[in-house]
Amino acid sequence: MVDHLFRHQYGKMVAILAKIFGPNHLDLIEDALQDTFLKASLQWRKKQPEAPEAWFIAAARNRVLDLLRQVQSREKREASLPHSAVALEIQDFFLEHEVQDSQLRMLFLACNPNFSRSEQICFALKSISGFSQKEIAAALLEKPETIKKRISRARQKIQDQNIKLAYPSPAQIEIGLQGVLQIIYLIFNEGFHSVKKDQLIDRDLCGEALRLCKLLLTKESFRSGKLYALFALLCLNSARIEAKTRGQEIIDLKNQDRSLWFPPLIKLGQDALMRALADYDDRSAYHYEALIAYEHMRAEKFEDTDWEKVLQYYQNLEDLLPSQSLFLAKASIYLQLQDPSAARAELECIDPNKLAARQYLYHATLAEIYSLENKFDLAQKALLQAIKTCSNQLEGDFLKAKLEDINKP
Repeated sequence: MVDHLFRHQYGKMVAILAKIFGPNHLDLIEDALQDTFLKASLQWRKKQPEAPEAWFIAAARNRVLDLLRQVQSREKREASLPHSAVALEIQDFFLEHEVQDSQLRMLFLACNPNFSRSEQICFALKSISGFSQKEIAAALLEKPETIKKRISRARQKIQDQNIKLAYPSPAQIEIGLQGVLQIIYLIFNEGFHSVKKDQLIDRDLCGEALRLCKLLLTKESFRSGKLYALFALLCLNSARIEAKTRGQEIIDLKNQDRSLWFPPLIKLGQDALMRALADYDDRSAYHYEALIAYEHMRAEKFEDTDWEKVLQYYQNLEDLLPSQSLFLAKASIYLQLQDPSAARAELECIDPNKLAARQYLYHATLAEIYSLENKFDLAQKALLQAIKTCSNQLEGDFLKAKLEDINKP
């Protein structure tokens, strides 16, 4: 209970304290929150408060006052501080709309263009989402020491460049929002397509990306077609999470039990997508990815999917932002259309080494092409290579099952 509450409240508290003290005091802020967490852990062993969240917020607020006394001790204001205008101002920081504003500012801080992409993701997960360095390392398949260095570099840049907790200027807001949306998208994908050895989906990462996207939507001036389209994409993909696995077994889209797809999230995603298309003129990669997800959702059965329309959306994506993964996706669509030669042409555009941890998908797709051409010996070799390059145990087991099917007489 305490761990869950700490994670839920951490980002809010960091944002508020950073607004009060400035982001250059993030180390001090984290120490204060750790103290509050420890205090809760000890006190709640005997008796949990009736309103745990309110207790935590009050404890964090009191800790702010303690820290402020320390910072301003040379001004000798300790005695009067709890009743001063400063204390009243601090109370205002904990109002709901101020909390949201502080978190949004932290989100833009995390996506500062002076940070590398890896620093942005690590800083966002640590300072906004409350993930520990160990959790971030596990999610990103990195060493904890590597994560620690990335976060430290980001914080050092904040101090060296005197980066403020502020929204971008009107002239820079569009660029800033693009960076924020990209980070949210990457965080979700890290969870939805987890590359952990023994876990296909990291629900915490998916949930955090949804929360951050929803947070952006609370501010009217940030709303755009891209933002609604991204929110739609996250909702529609999240709706399928429970159907993606059965115990320790991966269930591909074709064989998923569609009754397990979550209707409220599908409706939320559909409404957001319709708004993105109807109320705004901009079109982005998020629009087309959301449209692809929606096509899967609206098909009652896998066989009912409008693959021609899905292929067109992928072509729209390629026109906007060509990538190795798009060629791979289009190859899979051509396989559904029973066109192995077109699928092979897409694979020929790919350098498997550039797919990094997803390289196994290239070999698995190649195996599908060979199978469709009745070249089962070559399909077996391709699957063996896919298994060899796959780091996720569940995905590996899925590929091994496919290999067994090919080997059956």
